[in-house]
Amino acid sequence: MPGSGAEAHEFVQVRQGAHALGRGPDDVVGAILGSCVAACIWDPLAHVGGMNHILLPGRTVSGYVFDGHGACSMERLINALLKEGASRGRLRAKVFGGATMVPGLGDIGARNAAFLEAYLRREGIPCDGGSLGGNRARMVRFWPYTGRARQRLVDRVGEVVAPPKPPGNGVELF
Repeated sequence: MPGSGAEAHEFVQVRQGAHALGRGPDDVVGAILGSCVAACIWDPLAHVGGMNHILLPGRTVSGYVFDGHGACSMERLINALLKEGASRGRLRAKVFGGATMVPGLGDIGARNAAFLEAYLRREGIPCDGGSLGGNRARMVRFWPYTGRARQRLVDRVGEVVAPPKPPGNGVELF
């Protein structure tokens, strides 16, 4: 990420499925999370860190993760940090998201949160805090240089209403 300390404040919004890094004292990465989760991972000695934005972790069968969008996202972030000079043994994490945004549609947020916590445990990356679960979206900001993170809860948007059926002739295409 540009802004390696000498430049003005740099902010990068992390979109679903992506990650962003920062290493300058003024660099900030952020995301808006509902049922999605984000891992904020940094190396406090190398002053480099980043955030990912995981939409769905994949499915687990007998302890193995398949279609692992979450695992791929975590590996991409960690590998990018290592390439920037981080040491795997010094990595720290903070985690956010995993809310139940639409009751009755399954608890995707809880699955996402459980995946993230299990991944960090399995990889031996200490989790220093964060905020998972609930029923409100979060706006998260992360300062990779120091590991500082801040969240603001976002008020729920109104009830989800199904769109009206378009007029048709009764034929359903698939």
